[in-house]
Amino acid sequence: MDMKAWQVQSEKERLELRARLHELLHRLKGEPNALLPFHQALALRPKGEHHLGLKTIEVDRVVGSVDRYEDFDHTFLPKTPHTLERWKRLRALQLEGVELPPIEVYQVGEAYFVKDGNHRVALAKATGQRYLDAYVIALEVPVPVEPGDTLKDLILKAEYAHFLEKTRLKELVPEAEEIRFTTLGRYDLLLDHIVTRRYFKGLEEGREVSWEEAVVDWYQNLYRPTLEAIRRLGLLRGFPGRAEADLYLWVMDHRHFLAQELGVGLGLEEAARSYEARFGSWWKRLGGGLKGLLGR
Repeated sequence: MDMKAWQVQSEKERLELRARLHELLHRLKGEPNALLPFHQALALRPKGEHHLGLKTIEVDRVVGSVDRYEDFDHTFLPKTPHTLERWKRLRALQLEGVELPPIEVYQVGEAYFVKDGNHRVALAKATGQRYLDAYVIALEVPVPVEPGDTLKDLILKAEYAHFLEKTRLKELVPEAEEIRFTTLGRYDLLLDHIVTRRYFKGLEEGREVSWEEAVVDWYQNLYRPTLEAIRRLGLLRGFPGRAEADLYLWVMDHRHFLAQELGVGLGLEEAARSYEARFGSWWKRLGGGLKGLLGR
């Protein structure tokens, strides 16, 4: 075996060992260890695509694949014997000085998904290559993907994209802030809030309220004021790892419970204060206790 062949075989074996260790660590953590699938990016409801031609892209921003996402781990290490052998052949060609062709990718926000050239990306990542030439097709999506996104993040963003499509919130209220949850299945609850708001506003005013009007009314007179109350109270600090939208739903549920079960009607800020008093205090006590322990 000549020196180059020995080098390629040695690198392949180290790569295989790294891939096995990654798989073991992710199983122990209960975390997925695969590339992001492109079909989840399509769930972001792209409005169109543009061919940007040949570009130089950052290798670290390549996070997914169109059809080979199960053959590599989340860092593009080959996971199967076939992908390892393919990687080995490409590495041998590279050491011989063969120039490999550009890859093809879809750009979704700040991230890239490989259409053609998965093994070339794996080779680039394994050898520390920072840039690759790629033919880029950019998708227009309402909620962009970022390189650090997980599969859960992608699913959450797809749910948000569906919500934006149903409500046209960005068109109706251009200044509207992004609404992000940390738990799946919550945007449908917001749609229910809008439907309810529309129904009661129609009863109060004795007329048919359009969907568009209900969306604007919900955001301006319910969602945004509740967020402002949450911010004034600093309520989010008591719930680490959560988002403002999570707290909005919790405060609304608490307000509804007080009204239906106890007959207590509270304003939005009063409901936020009541929720903090009922559920936020123990978080603060726990946080204070931990600070005391760490300070000793």
